Amino acid sequence: MLALLCLVLTLISVHAQDDDQSGFISIDCGIVKGSTYTDNVTNINYVSDADFIDTGEIHNILPIYNSFTIGTQLSTLTSFPQNTRNCYTLKPTQGKGNRYLIRARFMYGNYDFKSQLPEFDVYLGPDYWDTVKLNSSSKPANMEIVHVSSSDYIHVCLVNTGRGTPFISAIEVRLLANNMYEETSFGSLYLFARVNFGTAFGTVRYKDDKYDRLWAPINWANSTFLYTFDTVYPGIFTAIDPPSSVMSTAITPKSPQESFNIGWTPDNITDKFFIYTHFAEIELLKRNQTREFNIYLNGSLWYRKPFSPLNHSTTTIYSTEPEPTAPTYTLTINKTKNSTLLPIINALELYVLKELPQRQTDDRDVAAMWSIKSAYEITRHWQGDPCAPQEFVWEGVRCSYNVTDSPRITFLNLSTSGLNGGIDPGLANLTMLETLDLSNNNLTGTVPNFLSGLNFLKVLTLKGNNFIGPVPADLLAKSNKGLLSLSFDGDSTNETISSCDKNGCKNTKGNKIIVPVIATVASLFVILTAVVAVWMITKQKARDKRRTRTGLEIRKQQYTFSEVQSITDNFNVVIGKGGFGTVYHGCIGDTEVAVKMLSESSLQGDKEFQAEAYLLLSVHHKNLTSLVGYCNEGNQKAIIYEYMANGNLERHILDTNSSVLNWEERLQISCDAAHGLEYLHHGCKPPIVHRDVKCNNILLNESFQAKLADFGLSKAFPTEGGTHISTAVAGTPGYLDPEYYTSNRLTEKSDVYSFGIVLLVIITGQPAITKYENDNMHIIRWVNLKLADGDMKNIVDPRLLGDFDINSAWKAVELAMACVAHTPSRRPTMNEVVMELSDCLVIEKARQETKPKKLTGLNSLNLESAYGPKPR
Repeated sequence: MLALLCLVLTLISVHAQDDDQSGFISIDCGIVKGSTYTDNVTNINYVSDADFIDTGEIHNILPIYNSFTIGTQLSTLTSFPQNTRNCYTLKPTQGKGNRYLIRARFMYGNYDFKSQLPEFDVYLGPDYWDTVKLNSSSKPANMEIVHVSSSDYIHVCLVNTGRGTPFISAIEVRLLANNMYEETSFGSLYLFARVNFGTAFGTVRYKDDKYDRLWAPINWANSTFLYTFDTVYPGIFTAIDPPSSVMSTAITPKSPQESFNIGWTPDNITDKFFIYTHFAEIELLKRNQTREFNIYLNGSLWYRKPFSPLNHSTTTIYSTEPEPTAPTYTLTINKTKNSTLLPIINALELYVLKELPQRQTDDRDVAAMWSIKSAYEITRHWQGDPCAPQEFVWEGVRCSYNVTDSPRITFLNLSTSGLNGGIDPGLANLTMLETLDLSNNNLTGTVPNFLSGLNFLKVLTLKGNNFIGPVPADLLAKSNKGLLSLSFDGDSTNETISSCDKNGCKNTKGNKIIVPVIATVASLFVILTAVVAVWMITKQKARDKRRTRTGLEIRKQQYTFSEVQSITDNFNVVIGKGGFGTVYHGCIGDTEVAVKMLSESSLQGDKEFQAEAYLLLSVHHKNLTSLVGYCNEGNQKAIIYEYMANGNLERHILDTNSSVLNWEERLQISCDAAHGLEYLHHGCKPPIVHRDVKCNNILLNESFQAKLADFGLSKAFPTEGGTHISTAVAGTPGYLDPEYYTSNRLTEKSDVYSFGIVLLVIITGQPAITKYENDNMHIIRWVNLKLADGDMKNIVDPRLLGDFDINSAWKAVELAMACVAHTPSRRPTMNEVVMELSDCLVIEKARQETKPKKLTGLNSLNLESAYGPKPR
């Protein structure tokens, strides 16, 4: 079947090309890590490939091949002499379900002085894409595909097949409109050719083509060039939208020919083609002139009736299903008897149907694995999709495979991997995990209770680490019932510090406890517990004797009002005020503290006071303010915190008298706060929603480490079922989630919205609500207005004087805007927020380390056809 898109002339204005690169990922392979530049020919912003892959060697092509016809992106490359498979991992902001143009570019340029053109395979995700077979050291090759991504992650993998070292020069991803090339419902469309007839003056791309398609010039024998200086308009029904600069040229047969043929030979006899022909009348016809022609494919009528191009308006005639396979193809355009003029054609696109059947690993598992890799700085060769293809599954990972579902990770072995710190919350998202081995590392802290939420977990090995505190009761209960094989040894303390839940079980230092698998040995566990309890009491008495500090000791317990008076020197120094009451400076021994007193007129009452004190007794995280103690004596109520020397974040962002936080400091503070909120959402069971995330409730210590504070409004979700709770609306105007405000449905995404506002305030230096004479402007509206101009320097706080990485800033703004999406389901989780912010911070730190000079004198684009040597 064929379809005709009549592109009606618009009489209003020229279709303006957007200068919007928000749908672009532009990677120049082989430039120094952290380097960025704007190409002076296309104005496309390019970044180094170092943040997308953790292997490879950078090289330059030899100067003899680096002529003015070679674009800047092709003058450098990254090669991969190590490992069989090396993968770039890209994560477009728009995510899965969208249509992308993905392009890989290769320019050998005898970079290795071997004068031997390599051959290697390229995969898109788990599926074979094509084999790179270069036929010249001096000419580039391109691979380009139109692909609807089924995952938030796009992997471009180079595979060594023993015929030379794989390399790559550039990777470019472009977001397409979802109604373009809808034939991708049959499969992906691998570009065979995209040609611009009627010109010899170089490849047309961005900005002429807002989707940055490469339209290559072609010299067609026995043809005459036609051109117009007038604009050729797209019609209101067009989706393919070739640019005017392409459609303003055409070819027509040389007289006296009345037809011409366009032929090509497929690379494989089984290739199925989709054909897109683009026509526009660009000559001014007289009244007695007519241009009309028929279109044939391999001798059969391809378009059902005679066709006449519209005046200065594009018409696309295209395949709506794959064309029948043939050893060769000939497209014939014949003048009809009624036509006084010869036929024309302006542009042509040919695509081969490429089926990519393998499913990628479930995005939740992939996000978790990248979080784990980042958190522990794992040096294993973890690249590409964790589970697919099966021959390249990640080391230490096993997966389940189902024909109808995405692969899921069921086995993870990180034993003896040099892991440091606590157990990463990202593990909670590996919901199908059956076996987890974290043994023989340097893990510290407590064993988090979220591990008990892994419903399919059968084997958990934790021995050989430095854990303290009790094993969560839920894990012990599972092991006692024979549902879990748990291996653990740890350090005992007298404090209950399990993850958000109290647990009376303690483990003894130096005693190896292998928790029984079979319920019949439960009696042995009871005996061991009794022995441990006696040992703990003895140890605690010895510890108490060793304490020699005079005065009040720091303890997480209740203080009397008289003790609070002593701590604060009779409430001598005020360091803050809020809805709760007044905050005073105090000292316990040599340790500074902050004492928050509940006033009788407080907007928070006894219920909120009790809630905050109880929560802080249960949660422990480096990015949450620590509880020292509390006072609950009649009407005298106080909460005693660790002292945060640099006060709250709002003062540093909005106070013009305060020193200006630089871009790296802002990103680090954002990461700290995000980690704290992530812990509440994903590291606690049940999950906790803060309900009042704002700059005022983010405190900074002497080293500017950020910690979340003020948990009086926090709510925990029920332990059984449910995705939300209904509760009275609470929070701060400007930061309050509008969906929660209108529906009373509280979810974790309500906190995500508030954090998005915090992030926008940090980025812009603007308050959540700006007051004008007759109106209030919300920060989201303010940022949207600035985004319409596309100038990031007008969005980021001007006090930074432009001293920031532009790509890091774009990424941070895009993340913030995703957090404040009106529909909660479209907002990221705090796990994802932490990962994205970490990426922003890495980019900025790399800039600080290298501080590359601004690149100037960039070479012009390659003027040769982009379809000379093909990667086949």
